[in-house]
Amino acid sequence: MEVLPTSEARAELSSTIMRFREEGIAAAPVLFGSHRKPEGVMLPYSLFERLIPEIEEILLAERVRERLAEGAKSLPIEKLIKELGFKNSDFEK
Repeated sequence: MEVLPTSEARAELSSTIMRFREEGIAAAPVLFGSHRKPEGVMLPYSLFERLIPEIEEILLAERVRERLAEGAKSLPIEKLIKELGFKNSDFEK
């Protein structure tokens, strides 16, 4: 994908929004950055909404990896439930 200079992406913002409105989720994202190095992306909001759960999973997984690398200890779920003051039945349907 072509990476637009930031100034060009800014200049084309109105036409990009119009394209997003017309094409919806199928509209190609716009990559932009300095010296044609991708640093940001614009995409249709409807696509972003669909990506939110995946983004949250990625961020959570990254945090788990960081904690494990820091030496965080894992607990069996039953012990964690008890330490937090819950009962197993609190999580049953």
